[in-house]
Amino acid sequence: MKFGIDRLIAEPGLRAPLAGRRIALLAHPASVTADLIHALDALAACGDIKLTAAFGPQHGLRGDKQDNMIESPDFFDPVHRIPVFSLYGEVRRPTAAMLDAFDVVLVDLQDLGCRIYTFVTTLRYMLEAAAHRGKDVWVLDRPNPVGRPVEGLRLRAGWESFVGAGPLPMRHGLTLGELGAWFVKTLKLDVAYRVIAMEGWQPDAAPGFGWPLGARAWVNPSPNAPNLWMARAYAGTVLVEGTTLSEGRGTTRPLELFGAPDIDAGAVIKEMQALAPHWLAGCTLRACWFEPTFHKHAGKLCSGVQIHTEGPLYDHGAFKPWRVVALAFKAIRCLHPDYPLWRDFAYEYEHGKLAIDVINGSPLLREWVDDARATPGDLEALARADERAWASEREDYLRY
Repeated sequence: MKFGIDRLIAEPGLRAPLAGRRIALLAHPASVTADLIHALDALAACGDIKLTAAFGPQHGLRGDKQDNMIESPDFFDPVHRIPVFSLYGEVRRPTAAMLDAFDVVLVDLQDLGCRIYTFVTTLRYMLEAAAHRGKDVWVLDRPNPVGRPVEGLRLRAGWESFVGAGPLPMRHGLTLGELGAWFVKTLKLDVAYRVIAMEGWQPDAAPGFGWPLGARAWVNPSPNAPNLWMARAYAGTVLVEGTTLSEGRGTTRPLELFGAPDIDAGAVIKEMQALAPHWLAGCTLRACWFEPTFHKHAGKLCSGVQIHTEGPLYDHGAFKPWRVVALAFKAIRCLHPDYPLWRDFAYEYEHGKLAIDVINGSPLLREWVDDARATPGDLEALARADERAWASEREDYLRY
């Protein structure tokens, strides 16, 4: 198969509309061709593309910034002799001066298929700014590595943030190119928008179910996205960022496991199985021990749960990571009613709101966890309605 960047490089006809125009690239470390050449270098080598600027999203063009709210500076690229503007530094929206540096921006970002992954919001902000200033936006499409399944509550009005670009469910099942078209239509943007589509992407095909496993190398799109298994679990494990539990940052399996020094992972798993065993289908949960080298509970032995999606028991259609982690929170609350689960701190520049609510796009999940009378069926009813509505709405944007 071919990603959008590979087609743009291989097919001069696709590049023809760019002739004589100033080109910018919005990219990160995973913005590579099939032979692992970075998109910036590959485009520069074409000879018929005039690169005048580049942009880096959260974690930076080089992907060197480790965590939330660690900003990247602007810098000058000494090889290509162009400015590299940070969209996660002094600003998160392109400024007028940044927009004056190009005519067309090529967006080549590997997404993880999750609303909270901030590249989704950066795309929205770029589209809005481009519409205002008369710039063109091209998305060089890449796979959604977790494929087409939809899961989670949709973001509620008034809860928009840098991790909530719109009323998407946690797991949206679209590619970035498809999401861009959804933004253009729903936000009524007057922008010249184009998608350089992939060839041969089969989101329902085993064993990758979204990612061409064995055919393409995985490059971290962000520092704590080291493999496909993390991507599969991320729509659930990202919720752990809003809690006092470790999400595995500071270990070699971040966002595949979670835990803390003062929980009993075996007891948590047993309680999860008692509460809603059908929510645990498609994956294997394993009690484990880990000691983060940095971040939450650094240097402390944690009792943890690892979500395994890489083995023969993985069932892509059945696996529901958002429900798995929601159930873990409910199990901890049942076992320890007074456990200080929710982390109160500024999350992605949102102040005065609990991080778990910002992440989930409303207080609904937290309220369900904390309500001793609320059952898995109550959350199921809320989520199922949102998932059905989104699955219907997104039909018009599916390209593959």
